[in-house]
Amino acid sequence: MTRKPALFLLFFAGVALLGACSADTGTPSAKPPTVAPRHYGFEVVHAWPHDPEAFTQGLLWHDGFLYESTGLNGHSSLRKVALETGEVLKKREVDGQYFAEGLALNGNQLVQLTWQSQRAFAYALDSFEPQQGFDYLGEGWGLTTDGHRFIMSDGTAKIRFMDLSTFSPAGSVTVTDQGRPIVRLNELEYIDGLVYANIWQTDRIAQIDPATGAVVGWIDLAGLLGAADRGASSPDVLNGIAWDGAGKRLFVTGKRWPKLYEVRLVERANAR
Repeated sequence: MTRKPALFLLFFAGVALLGACSADTGTPSAKPPTVAPRHYGFEVVHAWPHDPEAFTQGLLWHDGFLYESTGLNGHSSLRKVALETGEVLKKREVDGQYFAEGLALNGNQLVQLTWQSQRAFAYALDSFEPQQGFDYLGEGWGLTTDGHRFIMSDGTAKIRFMDLSTFSPAGSVTVTDQGRPIVRLNELEYIDGLVYANIWQTDRIAQIDPATGAVVGWIDLAGLLGAADRGASSPDVLNGIAWDGAGKRLFVTGKRWPKLYEVRLVERANAR
């Protein structure tokens, strides 16, 4: 099952036309460097259970637990999850009219995007009680923060910066690999100065310099979910990145995947 409708291609054609007529704001004027990015494979450090009904849209790690946003109209939710067992410890359903998307933590508040409703929901971290949310223009896909601003994707080649207090636009940058725009940026995670982005409908994660938009690394996770696990459920695409900064652990999963993985990156001498 794919997440976007058949109009997806028409949407991106329109985005490309608009992008040709507009310029980024709030970003350096210099062109991003054209240095070839590094390429990484992976080693699985550990695999844990993951709810195969969770259509993962956003994922983050905080204080020993995973927090997850799941999508689809009528199935969207916010969850607190135990890593070792995959047990959902706390869950808040999202109204059926909304298709939930990316998730970020700002202080003691969780902020959850919606796909096409142009609305971000805010919840208290401890109780999941709703707080004042935010409106924004365009689609919402992935969301993270560098501690100074939200970083948001909308399915195009841009990452957008949003004010932490008001969610008002604070600039954007186009993501490129040696000058070539990289579209379908999806779930995001901020790790050690770089933005990690799932590329929708692929097994790849881009490592992005948020100052320039340049892709400085590619992570290839093809084959991560084994054939036996693919046959055990109806898994969709890779999506979901979480970082345990204290433990230096990288977690990844996918939509309706029965497993969540801790992976170690292994640099490759040459691109595949």
